[in-house]
Amino acid sequence: MSEQQRWTTAEIPDQTGRVHVVTGATSGLGLATARALARAGGHVVLAVRDPEKGRRTVADLTAEEPGARLEVRRLDLADLDSVHAFADGLRADHARVDVLVNNAGVMAPPRTLSAQGHEVQFAANHLGHFALTGRLLDRLAAGSDPRVVTVSSVNHRQGRLRWDDLSGERGYRPMAFYNQSKFANAVFGRELHRRLDAAGSPVRSLLAHPGYTRTNLQFNGPVRLYRVLFGHLGGPLFAQPADRGALPQLHAATAPEVRGGDFIGPDGPGELRGAPTRVRLSPAAADEETGRRLWELSERLTGVRYELPVF
Repeated sequence: MSEQQRWTTAEIPDQTGRVHVVTGATSGLGLATARALARAGGHVVLAVRDPEKGRRTVADLTAEEPGARLEVRRLDLADLDSVHAFADGLRADHARVDVLVNNAGVMAPPRTLSAQGHEVQFAANHLGHFALTGRLLDRLAAGSDPRVVTVSSVNHRQGRLRWDDLSGERGYRPMAFYNQSKFANAVFGRELHRRLDAAGSPVRSLLAHPGYTRTNLQFNGPVRLYRVLFGHLGGPLFAQPADRGALPQLHAATAPEVRGGDFIGPDGPGELRGAPTRVRLSPAAADEETGRRLWELSERLTGVRYELPVF
């Protein structure tokens, strides 16, 4: 058995003095990630849509781990105004960020548009994280062993970008547009790595996916068909618990041996469950022309431009 296959949260290095931002940290993968980082001594910023729920989460985590360093800040990734407000507040209070975990997600809701008029899964899962990462990039560059971990999905391999209908106006299927957003996450994480590497930046971009994991994502938001399939039927039989599903993103966020551009997922059959290991990015997601095109589109749609070389 390899070192990666044995990896658990017990292997997380001491995180004392390190600042972590985790989006969607009140439940599921985000909560498991925040808990593990706090237990390792990190200062964890819970970036959440519902601050009251965030405060209850902090109270629970502090009861589990007295002395945990936690703070709650409001962030609605589907609303770019909220992303900018969050980034402004964080920048005012933190001179550096060591780890950003782009974890929050929406899965298979009825067709909904964001505050800026984008399909909500593409807006929350991709555009919000693209804008957030860009606004915090200089704070990350000032960090120690800085990393951006973007959480994609095994479903990215079924995804594609509908360049002429990103909002689903001419035809919307909930899971197809979820897969599109997870494909965009994968393309973004890879393209960010390419640009950071070319710039000689100390920041590492990594990707992770949780396999098939039981979270509120399967119950809160999806249309009824997918709540039944993934939540009530498949979940109890096949899905792993959130603390196991979070291991790939925790490994990407903390393990000394990971490299920029690595994609970490479960090592079991179909990458549905198991211990964290390096997994394959789909060739379509690694395509450089697709990366450049999505990057340019995302800058235009968000108004956020990265201070990185254009090539």
